[in-house]
Amino acid sequence: MLLNGKVAIVTGAAQGIGRACAERCAAEGAKVVIADTNDVEGAKASAAICEAGRSAIFVQTNISEKLDVHNVIASTLEAYGHVDIMVANAGIVDDVPFLELEDSEFDRILRVNLKGTFLCAQAAARQIVKQIDAGRAPGAIVTMSSVNAFFGLPDHAAYATSKGGIAQLTRSMAIALAPHGIRVNAVGPGTIETPLIKDDAFRDTVLSRTPLGRIGRPEEIAAIVAWLASDQASYVTGETIYADGGRLPLNYIMPSRD
Repeated sequence: MLLNGKVAIVTGAAQGIGRACAERCAAEGAKVVIADTNDVEGAKASAAICEAGRSAIFVQTNISEKLDVHNVIASTLEAYGHVDIMVANAGIVDDVPFLELEDSEFDRILRVNLKGTFLCAQAAARQIVKQIDAGRAPGAIVTMSSVNAFFGLPDHAAYATSKGGIAQLTRSMAIALAPHGIRVNAVGPGTIETPLIKDDAFRDTVLSRTPLGRIGRPEEIAAIVAWLASDQASYVTGETIYADGGRLPLNYIMPSRD
């Protein structure tokens, strides 16, 4: 198992990609802390992991609040004794045309997506450095960027901005933490099968610019996260792996498959 003996905190793990990441980390042998604002789904996610014979706890966490981030680290240490992996996945999206986007909404998106990622990664890194000084091996941080770090979105300007910021934050953290042996990488998903995919028209638009001709699955992103967090990726840091079905290299529209 890739993560045997490790402890992983996964933010935004109550559902979607985050839950898939938590389940994959657990399947790879990690003890998992599910950090999310959704009490009901978070408890269900941790219970499901435990029912599968693995170890998990749920900690109610708003990643944009420094005290909450401090508390999830403290809860992790109380339950498992150390922190090895931070998967900074939690995020939210705006859905407003640019000319109608309020500054308060812009602030809200960046506070959760970008500042929240910073707070979680920094808190985990500080704890991991303490552990290194005490003789424990360095850990790893995985952030969640997006293909929209590159692509502009007229109705999701704040979201796209936050994901671009996460990509650059990941590079900066990787350089800053390399002397400690802590690796920092990101995953940049394309369109993934979640409840946000609302209708067939949206699906058709996505497929028209996806060479592999299908939408991704949460477990496909989770597999990359688990690998990046593992010793198999021991010489990989400061990178973003884009799992997008080939969208980034595409410079034309795919033909209809109808």
